[in-house]
Amino acid sequence: MSRIRADLARRDSALAEAHAVTPPLEWRHRPGGFAGLVRMIVEQQVSVASAEAVWRRLNEGMGAVTPDLVLAHDAEALRGMGLSRQKAAYAHGLARAQLDGTIDFEGLSALDDAEAIAALVALKGVGLWTAEVYLMMCEGRLDVFPGGDIALQEAIRWADGADARPDQKAAYSRAEVWRPYRGVAAHLLWAWYVGVKSGQIARLT
Repeated sequence: MSRIRADLARRDSALAEAHAVTPPLEWRHRPGGFAGLVRMIVEQQVSVASAEAVWRRLNEGMGAVTPDLVLAHDAEALRGMGLSRQKAAYAHGLARAQLDGTIDFEGLSALDDAEAIAALVALKGVGLWTAEVYLMMCEGRLDVFPGGDIALQEAIRWADGADARPDQKAAYSRAEVWRPYRGVAAHLLWAWYVGVKSGQIARLT
């Protein structure tokens, strides 16, 4: 990953500062499958601390997050473990989708990025950002870029010295130059953004 990000910085000087000030980092890999996708839904629109608390309660309450166990708990039971009514419905829908073969998590690896994204966003509760981040973090896909991510958009603004943050369409367009390693660029930009916001990294410009 270090070699790839150094090459990206050479190819696009706008990434030079991010590369220069951000310490070496590992790929942000997470377990995938049914539980991995449910966890990403848990994390939607809540703080990291809140998501971790809910995820812990789900595992403690059910013993494990599997399709059968999720369906064995009605919406009220899932709400009692911290899920909103909407997210409980999404979890039930995902469980049914896996059990009836609508989604084959193991088979996703045989699909190209566009096909895999399409298979995931066809599931209720899974938007484009969730699908893209799942494929990046759970399958380690190197060229997936979540252009709708606000932190990435802001980091792109910093890198380009722009006055306005790019919207999703503009972020996707900007990332084209980073193919076939847009995912590595995303990891670098995320790490830079988090480091600056936390005060651990000082911006040079």
